[in-house]
Amino acid sequence: MSKSIWDGLYGDVEVRRVQPYEALKSYICPGCNQEITKGMGHYVCVPAEAPDLRRHWHYACWDRRSTVL
Repeated sequence: MSKSIWDGLYGDVEVRRVQPYEALKSYICPGCNQEITKGMGHYVCVPAEAPDLRRHWHYACWDRRSTVL
């Protein structure tokens, strides 16, 4: 199985928790392709060697991604 962006293809992935009061915009989660609404807590995940590939994930989508990939 080849590596994906989220399991080390571009180095370690820094995962930061965004608190609801910090979530000022909406995003589309790459795990489920559904909206993360403004004001919803979520993760920001940033590959170390490719910070421009930063993505916003629902907590549950990020936590279960290893079973999906």
